[in-house]
Amino acid sequence: MNFRKVSCLVIILIGLSACSSKKEKEPENTLHIATLEKIKGLDPAMAGDLYSGDEVARAYEGLLQYHYLKRPYTLVPMLAEAMPAVSEDRKTLTFKIRKGVLFQDDPCFKETNGKGRELVAEDFIYTFKRVADSKTLSEGWWIFDSRVVGLNEWRDEGIKAGKADYAKAVEGLKAEDKYTLKIKLKEPSSQFLYYLAMTFAYVVPHEAVEMYKDDFRRNPVGTGPFVFDRKESNLNSKLIWNKNPTFRKDFYPSEGAPGDKELGLLVDAGKQLPLTDRLVVTVFVEPQPMWLNFMTGKLEISGIPKDNFDQALGADKKLHPEFEQKKIMLHKEPELDITHESFNMSDPLFAKNKFLRQALSMAMNSAQVVDLFYNGRAIAAQGPIPPGLAGYDPALKNPYREFNIEKAKELLKKAGYPNGEGLPVIEYNTLSSSTYRQITEFVEKSFGLIGVKIKVNTYTWPEFIAALKNKKGQMWGYAWVADYPDAENFLQLFYSKNVSPGPNDSNYSNPEYDKLYESSLKLTDGPQRTALYQKMVKILVDDAPWIWAVHRIKFTLSQPWTKNYKLNQLEHSMMKYLRVDTALKK
Repeated sequence: MNFRKVSCLVIILIGLSACSSKKEKEPENTLHIATLEKIKGLDPAMAGDLYSGDEVARAYEGLLQYHYLKRPYTLVPMLAEAMPAVSEDRKTLTFKIRKGVLFQDDPCFKETNGKGRELVAEDFIYTFKRVADSKTLSEGWWIFDSRVVGLNEWRDEGIKAGKADYAKAVEGLKAEDKYTLKIKLKEPSSQFLYYLAMTFAYVVPHEAVEMYKDDFRRNPVGTGPFVFDRKESNLNSKLIWNKNPTFRKDFYPSEGAPGDKELGLLVDAGKQLPLTDRLVVTVFVEPQPMWLNFMTGKLEISGIPKDNFDQALGADKKLHPEFEQKKIMLHKEPELDITHESFNMSDPLFAKNKFLRQALSMAMNSAQVVDLFYNGRAIAAQGPIPPGLAGYDPALKNPYREFNIEKAKELLKKAGYPNGEGLPVIEYNTLSSSTYRQITEFVEKSFGLIGVKIKVNTYTWPEFIAALKNKKGQMWGYAWVADYPDAENFLQLFYSKNVSPGPNDSNYSNPEYDKLYESSLKLTDGPQRTALYQKMVKILVDDAPWIWAVHRIKFTLSQPWTKNYKLNQLEHSMMKYLRVDTALKK
């Protein structure tokens, strides 16, 4: 989703033990899970980070989603009846909307006395316009920008008038009837269907936006499998989701990838979703409490914190016998991601000083990063594209990711700051968790080797994102996890039209790069596009807008009573497929 995601952290799913009074209130089939950051809001238009995106997907849905089990990742219908009809010139997409789908019951639906009304094609047009409306300040405008016929003009007219006119038609968005949506693109796009599976494109009812106004982010009203418990929830500490009693007919998949049947992932084939009655999402800013609960058998799913890696796995990356005896399962898969240190290219210090950026890049030892912070569960990144996507070049060796202090000092001298003399202290934004404190200390020590000093600004996750979107600070650690299985999702992070508050968090701008990027959008997957991707990567390697860090390998543990869990990096609504075997847990 883009999903804009933070360095060194992944969502860790767990089941928390509840107090006895809590157990009496909760359904037996309650899945306790966790997130490692505070949730900034539940508005799909603002779901620009992994944590908010996952929560938004409890209540909201889009036209398309990813098949939960199949690999490679495959788009399938969600609120659409089927995949769209595509015109011969690939510019027009026609979707048939599922009939009888209801928005969740909510007081905003006054005409039905609080009962949820039926979803119609016009709801998608309203949703897409709302993302385009400059007043919304959506982080997802980039998925529609310059793509849908007439939408940019509609946005510009709203800016000029001071208010968007939602009643005015947009040529590229048309409801041909109650259940037929037609989208007309300016140019063919290989990625646009992927965009429609992102949470930015999840449908919202205008009644809820109009009623709740600025508080809409705390009052989600969607068509999704779960309903938000507003009385018991707090975005900073705990979010409670109950099974939606009016949820549409949606079923667990009847087919998957090779080996899924043997792993028991098709036992619930054909069953009505969601399979769990309640979700309790607890916010943790530190991983240790989660790990301790997992070790005592109270947690259902957990990642492995770096400080506990040796406790769980041996040097061969296999579980220790005591974990295997408990039938705990290990799930591991290379992530489609990259962690990095961003330079704020809108800041005068970094804007036109390539040698400074290259020097700082050479001062950081990527091998130490892999060992210290990932227990070897990562590979050093040479550029933005991760393994597993067309465009990744395993033979690429980035000359500025070699750890070489002498060369770094030479580059720093070329930058005009011999031994760091005359270089201002660099403002470095970070988060408050123990992991981030350790990373920041490593960055500070690395830069100190060539005479460079930093000033640390510490934020909560919502504050960190706000600072990034407002171009505050000069450097920060961050990460990007793929929103869709195309290297373009990583390359668009450097397109000049996507600068903050868009996904180009480094605010990088290079006309030559932009030209190549725009050319790549006209191509379908194949050798020609892959060659173009690799040419773009070479420009980025030389310009060094980021210090490329690592591509992570995800390790997750699950208890035997947690059913249907399979690592899925792209499907945010995966909680609807999980259940707890209550008898086995007891």
